[in-house]
Amino acid sequence: MYELLKTEGRAKRGRFHTVHGNIETPVFMNVGTAAAIKGAVSTDDLQQIKTQVELSNTYHLHVRPGDEVVYKLGGLHKFMKWDKPILTDSGGFQVFSLAGLRKIKEEGVHFHSHVDGRKIFMGPEQSMQIQSHLASTIAMAFDECPSSVADRRYMEDSVARTTRWLVRCKDEMKRLNALPETLNPRQMLFGINQGGIYEDIRIEHARRITELGLDGYAIGGLAVGETHEEMYRILDAVVPHLPQDKPTYLMGVGTPANILEGVERGVDFFDCVYPSRNGRHGHVYTNHGKLNLFNAKYELDDAPIEEGCQCPACRSYSRAYIRHLLKAGEMLGMRLCVLHNLYFYNTMMEEIRNALDAGEFAAYKKRKLEGMMQG
Repeated sequence: MYELLKTEGRAKRGRFHTVHGNIETPVFMNVGTAAAIKGAVSTDDLQQIKTQVELSNTYHLHVRPGDEVVYKLGGLHKFMKWDKPILTDSGGFQVFSLAGLRKIKEEGVHFHSHVDGRKIFMGPEQSMQIQSHLASTIAMAFDECPSSVADRRYMEDSVARTTRWLVRCKDEMKRLNALPETLNPRQMLFGINQGGIYEDIRIEHARRITELGLDGYAIGGLAVGETHEEMYRILDAVVPHLPQDKPTYLMGVGTPANILEGVERGVDFFDCVYPSRNGRHGHVYTNHGKLNLFNAKYELDDAPIEEGCQCPACRSYSRAYIRHLLKAGEMLGMRLCVLHNLYFYNTMMEEIRNALDAGEFAAYKKRKLEGMMQG
């Protein structure tokens, strides 16, 4: 159940009650595609860096180790030793990202595994069954994520099919949650709004899926090639047509600036691989812009990544030491950068929530963006 605590303009401050604990929103979900954050980050680390929600990928876990394996081991929470909420992505994004390896039909999508080439079929029912095996807190509906440059005719057909798939997802989840052998009979379902950069298609789809009375609603198909301005225009158009008394999730977004703009437009949930991916390449976020620790100017720099930061990297190590580790190819260098970046994101979300509580989000956003533009 979603509890709307406060608003400032369109920005929402909420609390989402789940079987695995409450989620304070706005929230950034830390992406652990294969049930782990890339960069040698453990679930003990996640507890330390203020992670509220971990996100794993249905398709990847279905391919390896297999959702049956996870089910036999008691579900994702037991498998990865994590007791807080987990959201599982439906596999729908792989319909977009593995375009060369798949064929879309009404019943679902035929894939070739990116690991070993074997044939895989995934439709709405299969996606729900896999996610039920994983026993995540929140399951995402199976959808097609069309290219942002798809023409209007293709987009209309795709969105209509996504709507039909959503009804099938809802029916299948209801069936699965009623089975005695289901690990998490209180699993929640989020539907996904699609429509590319066509405002009218997006708005009509938002109205259709709202009628289904789901636990939450995601906006998908952004951050796939369109400009930031186009993304903000679509958010301005579509968010008012999604229920305010349910969480709104902007999938795969994004930079700190994207998140601040998304919150201002009424988004509750975010996820993105940027903090971990950039961290693995020595790029770290600070309140004064992004730093590349491979740069020679940090060779003798004995300051932490950011003064005052309480992440595990900044509490103990200097920029010079972390740069040395990165240059030497030592995994610890990547790990420390990833921990710092995730801590930065999670702390920023905490600051956003505090600013909304105080009715000062607009001032916070302006100050945060101005600071980060210095880098």
